[in-house]
Amino acid sequence: MNNRITAGTIGLLAVGVAAVSLAAPLMAQLVVPALAIAFWRNALSAGLIAPVVAAGRRTEVAALDRGQVIAVLVAGGCLAAHFGFWITSLTMTSVASSTAIVSLQVIWVVGYEVVRGAPVPRPVILGVAVATVGAVVVSGVDLSLSGRALAGDLLALVGSVAVAAYAVIGGRVRQRMSTATYTLGVYGAAAVILLVAALVAGQDLTGYDAEQWAWLVLLAVTAQLLGHSVFNHLLATVTPTVVSLALLLEIPGAALIAGFWLDQVPGAGAVVGLVLILLGMVLVVRSGPSAEPPTAPA
Repeated sequence: MNNRITAGTIGLLAVGVAAVSLAAPLMAQLVVPALAIAFWRNALSAGLIAPVVAAGRRTEVAALDRGQVIAVLVAGGCLAAHFGFWITSLTMTSVASSTAIVSLQVIWVVGYEVVRGAPVPRPVILGVAVATVGAVVVSGVDLSLSGRALAGDLLALVGSVAVAAYAVIGGRVRQRMSTATYTLGVYGAAAVILLVAALVAGQDLTGYDAEQWAWLVLLAVTAQLLGHSVFNHLLATVTPTVVSLALLLEIPGAALIAGFWLDQVPGAGAVVGLVLILLGMVLVVRSGPSAEPPTAPA
């Protein structure tokens, strides 16, 4: 796996970023408990993917070994933790602070590579730093000293570590597993964990009106299926660092969508931050080897 970016990869990255950028504006329409939002976006998506796997991937599923199953379950646990902690943090601290802290995921991904002794070129470190600064600029992060806001910031930090682990695990598992099988596994595992968490927390999972259900379905189809699933697919051919950097584009993307949809016009910082994120991505991609990516299951 490497950082080589083809035209097809750029197209898929654009689709994925556009889809996940809808998450925040869509969740702004929801009057649903945080863990319930996290549960339903995973459960509904898993339900839509299951027929595809049942129709064409039964042989692959039956052939999965113990290590692959464990890896998928752990990745699903990381995804559940990411959504559970991050969406909950949005109810406790500012959206700006929560979003900026969650964007630190790319730092944890690169940090993992350094800790395990993998060579990390200086341009990659510089690119990650520049892109992260861009994410903070877009978010316009504010500093609050209230106990509740601090707790929310800490939850967002845990969410960023969890999604970084999810990306790293996915980058390894996807080399031997198709997108559909892997995605069904992680979404299904995440849904089960979030179901238990919501029940323990006493959060209502049903009883919403038709409009709320419509927003939940749209969230699952766009941000989850067309967003996270596309990134799961790309993990077979590009590094978790590149995927994590691309996810930073969700921040200015969400700001632009909110501007058109919710009349929340983004400030000049959104443009500056977008430029910095793109510059950081260019530095990382240009530092990668030129070899062709390996062949992995689709």
